[in-house]
Amino acid sequence: MAQQSSIEWTESTWNPVTGCSKISPGCKNCYAERMAKRLKAMGSSRYQNGFKVTLQEDIVELPLEWKQPRIIFVNSMSDLFHKDVPCDFIVEVFDTMKRAHWHTFQILTKRSERLVRMAPYLPWPENVWIGVSVESQKYTNRIHDLVKVPAAVRFLSLEPLLGPISKLPLRGIDWVIVGGESGPRARPMDRKWVTQIKRRCREMEVPFFFKQWGGFKKKAAGRELSGRTFDEMPIPQLRQKNVPLPIENILSFPNVVVGNPEP
Repeated sequence: MAQQSSIEWTESTWNPVTGCSKISPGCKNCYAERMAKRLKAMGSSRYQNGFKVTLQEDIVELPLEWKQPRIIFVNSMSDLFHKDVPCDFIVEVFDTMKRAHWHTFQILTKRSERLVRMAPYLPWPENVWIGVSVESQKYTNRIHDLVKVPAAVRFLSLEPLLGPISKLPLRGIDWVIVGGESGPRARPMDRKWVTQIKRRCREMEVPFFFKQWGGFKKKAAGRELSGRTFDEMPIPQLRQKNVPLPIENILSFPNVVVGNPEP
């Protein structure tokens, strides 16, 4: 459940949760769902439930065993803030990340409502980064939730980018990743959408990372923009000025109603 990653902006993955459910158009051709079905067919014990949300409790402390520092994408096969992930389990994952201070952890969610509700009860050390996925103008509300979280790095994953985003709200954002959809049913990404976002990042002095053009053959399409690659990374800044609120309070939250109901 931990492995070297081919994702350009990270080094390894760690999946204490597997499985998810679709919440917006960016989920339509989910690569994790395809992968989970394939692994189930191959007999993987971790994916006996296919793409149903499953807690992998035995590997919650796994990063503590990795002695060499690495950048770790948390739950590449799920969403830590999914409604079916209990609050106390999220607290355990955050405790591991805080204790494994020599690593850098990157969390990405589409469930920004639950994230912002839980954020005051969670520790946000310098090595824990949090991002939201935003596929089009319609979902920029997730960014407004993100900037309320006192993480050392707050980032955006605009992948798959499915439409233009005008005046991308970047105040309080530390990093922007842009990428096109890949796979057999990949939806196209317009070059103008990408260059508009890059210009906005330059205006707001936010590091810009261009991941890929995507498409059915993403390697052939490459990841050059204007004749070069963009691999800019953020500089963490400690933002949490107060200790988290008592964990006992968050453990009393009804798990299924934190944030908006999901389909």
